[in-house]
Formats: sequence, C-alpha cells, structure tokens
Amino acid sequence: MKKFVSILLFISGLAYSQDDLPTDYFSNPMEIDLILSGSFGELRSNHFHSGLDIKTKQRVGQPIFAPADGYVSRINVGHFGYGKALYILHPNGYTTVYGHLRSYAGDIEKYVKDRQYQKETYEIKLFPEKTHLPIKKGDLIAYSGNSGGSGGPHLHYEIRDAAQRPMNPLLFGIDVPDSKTPIVSAVFAYPIGEDAHVNQDQNRIKLRLIKQRDGNYKTEDIKAYGKIGFGVTTYDQWDGASNKNGSYKIETRFNGSEKFEVQFNKFSFSETRYLNRYLDYEYWETNKSRVQKLFREQNNPLSVITKTDDNGYVTIKDSLHSIYSIAVSDFKGNRRFISIPIEGSKSEILTPRNIQKTEDFIYADHSNSITKGKFSIFIPTNSLYENTYLDIKNEGDTLIFHEDIIPIHTNITITADVSAYSEVDRDKLYLGRLNYKGLPYYSTTRRVGDKLTTKTRTFGTYVIASDTIPPEIKPINFSEGKWISNENYLKLKITDDLSGISAYRATINGKFILMEYDYKKDVLTYNFNDNVNLDSENNLKVIVTDNVGNSTTFEAKFFRKHT
Repeated sequence: MKKFVSILLFISGLAYSQDDLPTDYFSNPMEIDLILSGSFGELRSNHFHSGLDIKTKQRVGQPIFAPADGYVSRINVGHFGYGKALYILHPNGYTTVYGHLRSYAGDIEKYVKDRQYQKETYEIKLFPEKTHLPIKKGDLIAYSGNSGGSGGPHLHYEIRDAAQRPMNPLLFGIDVPDSKTPIVSAVFAYPIGEDAHVNQDQNRIKLRLIKQRDGNYKTEDIKAYGKIGFGVTTYDQWDGASNKNGSYKIETRFNGSEKFEVQFNKFSFSETRYLNRYLDYEYWETNKSRVQKLFREQNNPLSVITKTDDNGYVTIKDSLHSIYSIAVSDFKGNRRFISIPIEGSKSEILTPRNIQKTEDFIYADHSNSITKGKFSIFIPTNSLYENTYLDIKNEGDTLIFHEDIIPIHTNITITADVSAYSEVDRDKLYLGRLNYKGLPYYSTTRRVGDKLTTKTRTFGTYVIASDTIPPEIKPINFSEGKWISNENYLKLKITDDLSGISAYRATINGKFILMEYDYKKDVLTYNFNDNVNLDSENNLKVIVTDNVGNSTTFEAKFFRKHT
C-alpha cells in the first residue's frame, strides 16, 4: 500500500511547466525519420551531451536543411570535437548547431575552402558577417558525416538560447517516437553522516533490485541509520534504436515528500564539467557504469538539479519505518518507479568507512604545492571538489600521481626537472600519462630550460618519456610514378607511435593543397575537386611533424590526366 501511495504522489507532481518556447518555429533538419543515438543531457566523459545525435542510416552524406531563416554566424573546422561544425543564428535569438559534418553545401563550402587556402590551414574558425551567408528555411546547408570525435556517422544537432546555453531540442516541438520505459539497472545507498550506516556498513552499498509484476522495482528491505543519500544507474532507449541514452528526469520522495529532482532542459557550458561531481566518479572509473547521485554535495552548482530538500539527503531515525522512492522519466512521460523500504535501526557498525590515509592531505579550498623527487605539483584552489588524501610517489622518471578515481575540476600543473639529461636529449623529452597498456600517452608539454611542464585534469602515472623516432608516411591509393586519373582523392596514412602527430603540410608542384586529417584512421585525404592547378606530371610533397619536433618528408611523383 505504501508503494502505491508513493507512486500516486509522484504522478500528481509530474505536471511540467515550461517557458513559452517556439514549438512550431524549427522544422526537422533532415528529411528522414528521426531516430536518435544520443539524447540531450546524456552523461558523457567529463560533460553532459549538449544536443541530439540523429542517426544517418550508418552512412555519411545525408543532406541537412536549415530549420528556419537566419544566417551563418560561425564555422569551426577541427580535427577533434565537433569536427566540421556550422552555427546558424536565427531572428528569434536562438542558434542551431550542426556537428560532425562531412562537408558544407554551396556557398558555405566555397566560403570555407577559400579561407582555408588563403590561410593554408585545414583547422579554422570563421565568423562571417551577418549579410555574407544568409539562410532561408529549407535551404540545403551541409551533408552529414563522421568528422571530429564522432564514433560513427550521425548528425549532432543543438539549439542554443541567446546566451549560447544548449537547450533540449525536444522542447521545441521535434517529435521522436519513444514508447519504451526507462531501464533501471542498479540502485545504491551512501551513508554520509559520521554515525550513518546501511546494513551496518558505512561504505557505498549496492541494493538488490526486485522487479514487480507491473515492471517497476522495489529493493530489498534495508536497515539504516543517520544521514543517507541514494544513487541510481539508469538509461533510456528510443524507438528504432538500441543505444543506451540518458534519462530526461529523475525525482525522489521520502515518505511522500519531495527530496530531489534533476531534469535535462538546459545547462551552460561553464557548468558541464560538474558532471564529475554529480556522478559517482570512482564507481565509473572502476566499473564503467555511471551512477547518478540523487543528492547535491558541496561544490556542485549544477542547474539541472531543479529541486532539493536538505540537498536530497534523508535522515533515518532509530526504530522508525520509512520509504524512499525514485521515479525515472523520459521526455514522452514513460516512467519507471523504484521503492526502497527502510527500517530505522541504530546498530553496531561492522564495516567502517574505508579511508586510505597518506602523507599528502589536500584541502580543496587552498592551493597546494608538493615536491616528489624531480617532480613538483601545483594544485590550485578548488581543483578538487572536497578535501582528500592523495597517494603521490616518485620513482626516478616516474610520478605515481594517485589513481584516476577522484575527479579534477581545473588543471593541475606537473613540472619535471630534466637537468640530468643532455641538451640534445632534452629536445626529445615529453611528459606522458601511462595508458592501460603501460605506454606514455602524450600530455601537452612545454619545455623551458631544464624544466618540462604539463597541465592535467586526470590523476594517474606520469613519466618523462623520449621520442627520437619520426612519424611514418605511407601512400594508400597511389604509388611512385603511377597514373591516378580515375581517383577522386589522394590518400596517405600517417602514424607516430610515441608523442603523436602535431602538424602536417602538403604541396603539389610547390603549391599548398588542403589535406583533411582523420585521426581515427590515421589518414590524410586530398580532394582533387579542389582544383589546384595540376599538370599531367605532378610532384607531391608531404611533411609530418610529431609533438617533440621529429619530422618526416614524403615525396612522390604521380600522373593525372590534365583537365
């Protein structure tokens, strides 16, 4: 009966009051059925997802159309992140954003290519004048792709308000079929207070879920005492897709009273990294499962947390029975309920809180300077969310800088003294963080004299590494002295196994050519449609440089029918 009453109370409070948004202003950006692989607010590495990921039938080149009048206000072309991105500012003050594009369309593509050739660079940021690239609703503006940090062909689509804060595009009338109820895979309890415990344990504890006939859940009865928080692992799925996407809203109640609500309608980019405070970061790093903490800890200003009572915590008293409830909803209103029966019981603590004490205790609201052997570390104020012990050790050229189970909000500086190396050797040194294979992954390194410096937001093991091996360049679809008149593209594979690729430059017959770098495939591509003046006999020259300055020059002659 308690469970039924709790569910009724949830339903009665679910009415959503939203601002007067233009729900019929923007049309769909693609003329295909909208099937999503990513939702707004979805939990990603170090950030919330700021738009919708629209599936493009597992291929690139799908046409994208302007959803409303406006003008191109910004264009970004980069190797990483959004890859090729387009921004359109509309008369109503909103901006639509299109990411991971294959190419732009018409005048936009010509505008971008002209400026890339003028500046002789692939990566470029452009801010056209208002009158330069006007757009009408329905205009073809781009083609979908897989550029930048995309994990597969799709369109990343955003709507931003006048302050450039991303908003949930579904609020604007975009209709995506969704008849599936969110999935809950785990629930956790967190004893917070000094004397708090759950089942006589002071550490995070996973609760056993019991599925009910109606598809909702209850957990095993728990015995608890003191200040407690809860967390949930959940995902949602859209019709036509098997992707595990983020939920839209999570609400909690304690004995029928509202305790906490998180809802993904809008956020700012300045707050998105606080995702690492909202999640159980340690659990994610050790189990690769994201637990959303249904309570607001200190140094968590997230605006997506829309309601809290006592910051979402509950206080369990001895000998009193209580019920804690969670409701997970998607945008269409499909809901999953979880009920947690609690028996208040002040008992002997059998498993005390696990705190690993070390010689380095860090106060979050102070800056901290630490020296370990040839390494020095500077931790600015509020780089960490809370006071904590760090396990920091030095072993020769290796710095064991705790373990990546604590989130870092702002950059920490690591400096290494390399005065023991010769001047020639120093030029090839860098700081790298060991990856899962035990190999150093390049961390952007600056050298001044006999000091190497890097900034990082990830704990782990850092080493002074050396790279004396230049990059490799290999042709893919041509070879020396061959005719390639039937090829639309010129492709080369470039690799560097140590410090990584930093820069490249290519010319044909001494003239700059624009080559696109796909770092996911280690491929450089030149499009012959760029119409750089070619002869029948052509000399290609490509120079690739790694992050410590080693470079390789590749030269080849090829023949192509002159047009």
